[in-house]
Amino acid sequence: MMYTDSIVALATPSGAGAISIIRVSGPDAIEIGASVFKSIKNKDLKQQKTHTLHLGHIIDEGKTLDEVLISIFKGPNSYTGENTIEISCHGSTYIQQQIIQLLLRKGCRMADAGEFTLRAFLNGKLDLSQAEAVADLISSDNEASHQIAMQQMRGGFSNEIARLREELLNFASLIELELDFAEEDVEFADRTQFHELLNRIEFVLKRLIDSFAVGNVIKNGIPVAIVGEPNVGKSTLLNALLNEERAIVSDIAGTTRDTIEDELVIGGIGFRFIDTAGIRETKDVVESIGIQKTFEKIEQAQVVLYLFESLKFKVSGSEYVTEIEKVKNKYPLKPVVIVINKSDLISSEETESLIVQLETLNLKQILISAKQKTGIDELKNTLLSFVNTGALRNNETIVTNTRHYDSLLKALDEIQKVKFGLESNLSSDLMALDIKEALYHFGLITGQVTNDELLGNIFANFCIGK
Repeated sequence: MMYTDSIVALATPSGAGAISIIRVSGPDAIEIGASVFKSIKNKDLKQQKTHTLHLGHIIDEGKTLDEVLISIFKGPNSYTGENTIEISCHGSTYIQQQIIQLLLRKGCRMADAGEFTLRAFLNGKLDLSQAEAVADLISSDNEASHQIAMQQMRGGFSNEIARLREELLNFASLIELELDFAEEDVEFADRTQFHELLNRIEFVLKRLIDSFAVGNVIKNGIPVAIVGEPNVGKSTLLNALLNEERAIVSDIAGTTRDTIEDELVIGGIGFRFIDTAGIRETKDVVESIGIQKTFEKIEQAQVVLYLFESLKFKVSGSEYVTEIEKVKNKYPLKPVVIVINKSDLISSEETESLIVQLETLNLKQILISAKQKTGIDELKNTLLSFVNTGALRNNETIVTNTRHYDSLLKALDEIQKVKFGLESNLSSDLMALDIKEALYHFGLITGQVTNDELLGNIFANFCIGK
């Protein structure tokens, strides 16, 4: 796949703004830019050095469209590896369109989604995992996802995979050499060293695969379902967590007839809070639908906050214990946190009695007042404790991409086959086939093995202009 044309796209978000940037990349990018640009100092754009800025006007048949700054990046020292210019113009949508249409008439074509980054990959400026990290960086909306994307874009993940692949490739070459001299019964590959390498590769692959559980929740946010009886303060708690009036608060039971979702960043990690309709027996058809959705949201959530009022517990505590046990037993793998609201309305003796009754559930308990916003920080810290942030703090490689995860699983399977073959003294030709498969899956991650369909699927998810 080679590109010999020049492409253009708006690199900043569409719509009016103070400044917009229009990017052009391709062999004729600078020449096309020079044909529509008039420098205030009469400079010839084609003669200027790379990585320089130039002030002037975009001219269309004698008509001045805008005063602009043009940045020049000559290949291969540019993002795409090609000649590139970036036109910084005023952010009027009319000006944007007029300049883009002019560039199209001068020989550019509109860029496809992610085509600038695709060209960077094809020209060897980025490997495939780094290119995918660009999209993750653009979409990152919290500190943790930003940190992971930056680490991957700088090559942390791909470098680790590349080292493993290179070592395996070296042994694969020796195995292949043995096959060439099969009649002479010689061994070029040290079996002890090979076994050590396979153990090391297996260890690293398992660590990367395990990291996906953390990476996936960091990238997509951790869903937290807030459940409980109607009118116990779920909406008030959501508002307290978000520090804004997001959900409707009312004394009328069943006010929340549908789920309400919003996001909050705690300690750099994104959490998606889901305020659900209350769980109770009801003949109201609409409310029944909301209760059904509550159970659906619990299925999707990774953490469940079971909320109830301290005053109501005094009257029907055993019923609450039974309901919480139902949720706990129905979802045994999900962390369930008991959140006791309106704790400021009961005495310390009543609080102690309440805690004793709930201890049999062996679940974390937090006393709060959603209205007074007390206990909210403890709740946030508890939620954060459910996320394994150790790898993040230690700047370890964390896998967030499903495609990478799938390739790592398949590579591990092949490595374990090779390891079994080595320990079982299988012939070198059989091991060589499994080694090739492992190398293939390593190559899929970094783009050393690829095809047009794979690239199309990856870059179709990029924004235009990147």
